[in-house]
Amino acid sequence: MNMKSVFFAIVLTVLSGQFIGNAQAQSNFAYYGLEPDIVTNFLGSNANNLGFVRTTIELMLEDADYIEAIEHHSPLLRATIIDILGRQPKDKVKSLTGREDFRRSSLERIRELMQKETGNPMIKDIIITKFIVQGG
Repeated sequence: MNMKSVFFAIVLTVLSGQFIGNAQAQSNFAYYGLEPDIVTNFLGSNANNLGFVRTTIELMLEDADYIEAIEHHSPLLRATIIDILGRQPKDKVKSLTGREDFRRSSLERIRELMQKETGNPMIKDIIITKFIVQGG
């Protein structure tokens, strides 16, 4: 083997180790499903007209080690999401952009709560896997 081949082999080994390490570090996330589905009402077109929404929410956690803490705080997280969803007007609940606004505001709020409760936001993202709207 010549010197170039040895150098190339060393560089390749080092770089592949970095990629493997990064892949392992990134793959330690986990999902936690808020069960049962969240069912709540939302503001209709007037005060006497309420609509209902049923949604399934999965929390993407930054680390699988956070599952126990998320499980412990799940009643607080559920109540927060229900509160945010219940304050949404009909137009926001029924539109795709409104749902995305709801998802983002929920994510921001529950990350703040987890930071306050545990010192770590823990939640990377919220995934809405079901969103059924009736009435309003």
